[in-house]
Amino acid sequence: MEGEGASGAPGAHAPPALLFLPDGSAVPLALDPPPGPTAGELLRHLQEALRLPPVASEALALWLSSPMLEVQLKPRHRPLRLARQWPELLLRFSTGSAGDIARDEPSLQLRRSVFFPKSRELEVQEEALLRLLAGAAREQLLSGRWALEPPQSLQLGALLCRMDLGPFDPQQHTAEALRPLLPSLLPRARGRSRLGALLRWGSRGPAPEEQLRAAFAETPAGPAPPARLCRDFLRKCHRARGYGCAFFPGAIERPPAGLLGRGGLRPVSVAVGLEGVTITDPREQQVLLSLTYPELCWELVGAVGQDGAAVGQDGAAVGQEPPQLWLEFDGEHEGAPVNRLLRVFSPQAELMSALIECCIELGGAGPAPSPPPGEATPTDEDAPRDEAPPPGDEAPPPGAAPLPPAGAPLRRHQSSGPRRLATIDYVRDGQQLRRVQPPRRSASFFTRGERG
Repeated sequence: MEGEGASGAPGAHAPPALLFLPDGSAVPLALDPPPGPTAGELLRHLQEALRLPPVASEALALWLSSPMLEVQLKPRHRPLRLARQWPELLLRFSTGSAGDIARDEPSLQLRRSVFFPKSRELEVQEEALLRLLAGAAREQLLSGRWALEPPQSLQLGALLCRMDLGPFDPQQHTAEALRPLLPSLLPRARGRSRLGALLRWGSRGPAPEEQLRAAFAETPAGPAPPARLCRDFLRKCHRARGYGCAFFPGAIERPPAGLLGRGGLRPVSVAVGLEGVTITDPREQQVLLSLTYPELCWELVGAVGQDGAAVGQDGAAVGQEPPQLWLEFDGEHEGAPVNRLLRVFSPQAELMSALIECCIELGGAGPAPSPPPGEATPTDEDAPRDEAPPPGDEAPPPGAAPLPPAGAPLRRHQSSGPRRLATIDYVRDGQQLRRVQPPRRSASFFTRGERG
């Protein structure tokens, strides 16, 4: 029925396209010939077809997504046009080979909007919209994008059991019955086998299905309205760092370690949302750094200009180094306060910087208002309404809180401490900024024996 309702869109004789909902089902859409309808028009039609409340236009957004790039569309973007320009976007915002770019094809998806505050999400009463929001959260959970501790994963998995299977029945919901359902109930740790996060407890502990059954048994018994179950699930998802964020691939420098003191780059996932920036190790499922906007300063370095050349903050061309997002925050060095600088290398650093700026304009770490119409993506603010260039078509301005110049007072903020991050530490020394060198070892591996 959803397909029939959506197929009545303008241009009924055009070849159909598929719009994927959070639960994985697809709605056929008949698109006008190029340039095709705008994302706002498609979303309004889908809202009518699915009988969603007016707030759905703020809570949901259309995304173009592939394994190489994910873009939330503005209402004025035209998905068909952007899909044809996809190889150009990948050349700019990915490191894929020519063959990978030629084979990559985006899909049109309905997801939660990055700019919808969590506080407003819990005010939604309509079951249809709550199901879509819960489905979007479930997809994020199962894909392993949130760095969760095993107890958190089990709590969320237990709520999914309650939503899918009804109240706990000890006779029916045995560990053997839950085992084949695990991939749809518990998150997959990226870089590890599925359920790897749970296996960190050790092979001697109970099996994942037994742990899930025990958590399922603690969920409320008796009937419950689906809307309430969805809201309870979303409320627990809100505790996950990275919930409601856009995710970007990146890499940070490894601290020198090992016999030869080699560092290198460490792949990370960067989550940017209304509340701040979170950097996680997707393989280890570990939060490396989490900062709210009052706790950080940032700057974009090595952005790509319109002619394809890297440019600095003053517009001058610079070397062909990877684009970088510099994050500055406070920390301690040998008991003294210092400012720390972390460099995130990513071909999508420009998109991160633009999204950070937009989130700060919308309220930063506090409850943010929903964006006005036409503000769903922060990378083409000045584009003509009838052109809708791809995201990032214009180099965004530097961060609103750039790194202070030499002699300027340093901003002090409370922030969560980094774990094993290769940062650049510096302090104010008179009117200058002085870099703090890392402490030297008292004795090296090669000289330790000679002292004996």
